[in-house]
Amino acid sequence: MEMWLDHTGADARGIHRKRAGPAAGDNALAIDLTPMLDVVMIMLIFFIVTGSFVRENAIEVERKPTTSNVSNEPSENIVIQISATNEIWIKGRRIDVRSVRANISRMKAEKPQAAVVIKAHNKSTVDVVATVVDSSREAGIYKVSLTSGN
Repeated sequence: MEMWLDHTGADARGIHRKRAGPAAGDNALAIDLTPMLDVVMIMLIFFIVTGSFVRENAIEVERKPTTSNVSNEPSENIVIQISATNEIWIKGRRIDVRSVRANISRMKAEKPQAAVVIKAHNKSTVDVVATVVDSSREAGIYKVSLTSGN
């Protein structure tokens, strides 16, 4: 309760005083946060109710276990293997990145209908795989398949 004293009258003890400010109490400068908390809670409820939650649609693929046995039959495709350390192997030989296109061109001359199959290790980088794909396209082979494995 605020009480303003006026200079025209006397207080309870009969003393005349000039106009004073509000009576200083413990809660004179307190701010009531209850309305602000109500607004924040209403906004929180509004955003939770109106928010759209994204469901990720995914297809589970069951991969058959691969065998490590390599058949001795000649393949119709050009098989390029990329190891975990980003080494490129063609027909059991380690090939430099810069000579992949030349090797693919040579093998395409031997088998004109062949496609390129890239067997990339799970830990190989995308840069090396993309370089091999680009090299095969530069060599004129646009049928490129990618498989992954250990």
